[in-house]
Amino acid sequence: MPSVPFETFPALDLPGFAHAFIQRIPGVDVQVDRQAALERLEGFHSQLRVQLGFDEYAIGEQVHACRIAVIDENGALAGETGETSGVINAGPVRGVDGLVTNRPRLCLGVLVADCCPVYLVDPVRHCIGLVHSGRKGTELGIAPQAIRKMQEHFASDPADLIVQLGPCIRPPLYEVDIAGEILRQCRVAGVGKVNDCGANTGEDLLRYYSYRVEKGKTGRMLALLGMKPRG
Repeated sequence: MPSVPFETFPALDLPGFAHAFIQRIPGVDVQVDRQAALERLEGFHSQLRVQLGFDEYAIGEQVHACRIAVIDENGALAGETGETSGVINAGPVRGVDGLVTNRPRLCLGVLVADCCPVYLVDPVRHCIGLVHSGRKGTELGIAPQAIRKMQEHFASDPADLIVQLGPCIRPPLYEVDIAGEILRQCRVAGVGKVNDCGANTGEDLLRYYSYRVEKGKTGRMLALLGMKPRG
């Protein structure tokens, strides 16, 4: 299997944390329906998760809403939907577009193909969050919702948080500035450090998939974020 192309962000190069953003996989035909495309990409995605040193994995179902699942250090789920299936290594957590956790060795994942992946790291309280923020999720304030969950469950102070926006579609290829609104929301929420990589998924189809430009028949990039055990 060829090497997996990915990028990282300087703001998240922190001791005890690991992250990546998996780009377009060359040579893989993704001009099929979503599920078939994901099946063709899964081997590459899992390869990098292992490379990062994580054997536990959790990802949301991604329903373009504003629900966040909380996974504690013991692996227990506190979700708004009451669902307890698919927490770790068992398929998507139902009904959520984001997850927050303070569990070491657990890698969080978010699939995107124009929507914005939002990474949240608290290096003080040692907890993380990762959310899928498309147009609807951004309008509903999913990033601030994840920040509130980290405050409520892990006693995070927004001023300590480091937030990183990954590649997403942007004007002029999209009529809404999703990234700009997420940045504004995070600043209003009191986040101390907010960063944006600035990449436009619709402008570089050699590196990224774009649902809008490729008219729905495309693959998905994968954002990954996890914590290493302390000590």
